[in-house]
Amino acid sequence: MSESTTAPQKPVHTIVLDAGPILKNIPPLSTLLAQSEELVTTPSVINEIRDPDARARVETMYLPFVKQRSPTPNSVKILSEFARKTGDRAVLSKVDIEVLALAYEIECERNGGDWRLRSVPGQKGLNGKPPVKVEEKKDEPEPSQGEEKTEGTEFDKITKDLESTKLDDEKNAGEKDGGASAEGNVAAEVVANDPAVSQETQEPEAQEVQEAEEEEADDSGSEGGWITPSNIKKRQARDEASSASATPEPKVMQVATMTTDFACQNVLLQMNLNLLSTTTLQRIRHLKTYIKRCHACFCTTKEMNRQFCPRCGKDTLTRVSCSTDANGQFKLHLKKNMQWNTRGNRYSVPKPVHGNASGKWKGGGGQGGWGTNLILAEDQKEYVRAVSEEQRRQRKERDLMDEDYLPGILTGERNRTGGRIRVGAGRNVNSRKR
Repeated sequence: MSESTTAPQKPVHTIVLDAGPILKNIPPLSTLLAQSEELVTTPSVINEIRDPDARARVETMYLPFVKQRSPTPNSVKILSEFARKTGDRAVLSKVDIEVLALAYEIECERNGGDWRLRSVPGQKGLNGKPPVKVEEKKDEPEPSQGEEKTEGTEFDKITKDLESTKLDDEKNAGEKDGGASAEGNVAAEVVANDPAVSQETQEPEAQEVQEAEEEEADDSGSEGGWITPSNIKKRQARDEASSASATPEPKVMQVATMTTDFACQNVLLQMNLNLLSTTTLQRIRHLKTYIKRCHACFCTTKEMNRQFCPRCGKDTLTRVSCSTDANGQFKLHLKKNMQWNTRGNRYSVPKPVHGNASGKWKGGGGQGGWGTNLILAEDQKEYVRAVSEEQRRQRKERDLMDEDYLPGILTGERNRTGGRIRVGAGRNVNSRKR
């Protein structure tokens, strides 16, 4: 092979990996190496992997090809502040912040600054324009004063020669024009005497004039006429749109991050850092996730396991779809004409009844004992006890990928309730009086 032939350029130069793609091995390591020049992660991500099988796979497969690098404190500070403004700082761990900071740091190194990023969430434009590369001519020596004088004299001689040649050309052109004008007069007389010839010569000339007028009209129509104070804003917007469409996206992404954490993906998109999909290895431009929104006080939270609002403390949290586009705009998608069901909100709480020392007596709490473990707030001991029991039950659950695992529908063990912890007396509480 000759030296001129080069290897095909890979679509991504550097991919920053989080713990999710490494643990699941999706995409495979061979695919990552084929799509990028370098694979980078932080030492904290490697230390976070504690499963014996996953640890052995990482040490044998990933570590020979993945570079480990820690971000600077300044990058960590910038990303932590940005995540706090987006509202994701509370759910991001220290390892996640370091991964985002590393992606930001390499982005600034590869692209010569943060000109293509955003400093504040929701910023309309980017931080700046790409830096202009100035070619410095260091090898050429600076001319001295004597050289400048000689160059000036040579330039004067050249200009005088050009002026003399221009005068000679004008004289020759005048002589030629004179002869041509005489010939044109003779041809005009012949055309005037012969009407057939006059029609044949005039028709092409008229066609040429008409075509020239049509071209001028097309050019004026395409340009939109004169620029006036009334249409200058439209022209500027059209020029910006045409320039944006004319500048295609670069074929090679300098830095891209691959993570499965929704909070990290939200921060990356809002800062305009490149985000790659773990399945298609394409850049993600639109992110759709879910958050919880309080129907009473309109407070939002990203903790999907909460049942009570962190602001007003009521059981009025609903799951709402939200999206983040490529411009970093965060939107909530609410249901049209949504009606909150207030059934079962008004009832009389039964009086508390003391039990015995052993705690085995289950009496009291109204008819049938429906109000014995009534949960109305997040700080009740009944709710804390129910949450701890739910966590204990989830730990006992077996892995779905286990070969010896059988679901409850086959084994008959279907007595578990699971799901949300029941808050309140239920919607049919008032039907007990009937």
